[in-house]
Amino acid sequence: MPRALIIGGSLGGLFTAIALRAIGWEVQVFERSPSELSSRGGGIVLQPDVIAAFRFAGVEHGHMLGVRSGDRIYLDREDRVTHRSYMPQTQTSWNMLYATMSRSLPDGVVHRSEEFVRLEQDGTKVRAHFSSGRMEEGDLLVGADGPGSSLRALLIDNIHPRYAGYVAFRGLLPEQELSGSASDKLMEVFAFQQGADHLLLEYLVPGLDESTLPGHRRWNWVWYRKVAAGEGLTSLMRDRHGRQRTFSLPPGAMKDSDIHALRTAARELLAPTFQELLERTVDPFAQAILDLQVPQMVFGRAVLLGDAAFIPRPHTAGSTAKAATNAIALARALDKRAATIEQCLAEWEAEQLQLGTRMTEWGIAMGDKIMDISSSRSALHHP
Repeated sequence: MPRALIIGGSLGGLFTAIALRAIGWEVQVFERSPSELSSRGGGIVLQPDVIAAFRFAGVEHGHMLGVRSGDRIYLDREDRVTHRSYMPQTQTSWNMLYATMSRSLPDGVVHRSEEFVRLEQDGTKVRAHFSSGRMEEGDLLVGADGPGSSLRALLIDNIHPRYAGYVAFRGLLPEQELSGSASDKLMEVFAFQQGADHLLLEYLVPGLDESTLPGHRRWNWVWYRKVAAGEGLTSLMRDRHGRQRTFSLPPGAMKDSDIHALRTAARELLAPTFQELLERTVDPFAQAILDLQVPQMVFGRAVLLGDAAFIPRPHTAGSTAKAATNAIALARALDKRAATIEQCLAEWEAEQLQLGTRMTEWGIAMGDKIMDISSSRSALHHP
């Protein structure tokens, strides 16, 4: 049985684990965090690629994976609906997908508190070394460890995520904690407010307990706002305990002064319905919007996928879907028994490089237009 070592236990790593197990590979997932990641992340637009990945891997979920919305509406500063169009879709949550995949994996597959530090290859085998002193050997090493990928840092020089000039402030609010008038306006719609250089969007997602029943769901909101590079971003990413973070602030980490500033800006810029949404959210969180493209995804028996290779801006609603596609395509390529692993990986890389490049370019074009930012493509590496 071939053996894959997967660095990163977030969605990209779990998609890879369920996909490779489906073709008969043994998988071991190594996550540096000591605890479950299920409380992290926010809302996700559910794409067909995610459903296809679950079907490919035989992942049973036994319940609805998301909450349906019908119309898309745009509100103005006075809370008036300025545009409405019928555009049905389903929204899920990060923790729903994470928990569903985690339950499908046997005990002993995911190893926590394991920080990857280096690799060795001898042509047919790859060995992963961890800060704990642990060493594991396999036939394939997969870097699914996100924007700050440790594996990418070892494999490629001078390619790092680049800050796009704005931040996604996010929040989740239990459904019943919004007033009746605001709830009525937002119920079963995907709502937006576009400003001169900001955008807020909102939709319902499953509850923290994965419930999709009315009254047990959560309001998910995202507010894109410009934050100056340098000290502006550095200050925001310094959490309430003084820890300097690079890309994101999880729930509970944002400083009170930054929460106050966010709510003050909401009162100045947002429709009253959205003001209430932000005011009632106890622990908003934030992620810097990043761009990343790699020129190569395969390095012998080591590969990069998901956000470790390409980071599409969230306007594409495609980051999670791309990770699922990367993983399923990898499994299908490796399942070609007439080919060597090297041949399979070469075929997989050619297709996924094209996919990643198209998606990131599309996201940059959309994001720069939405936020009124001069084109930032020239600062990226193009495969």
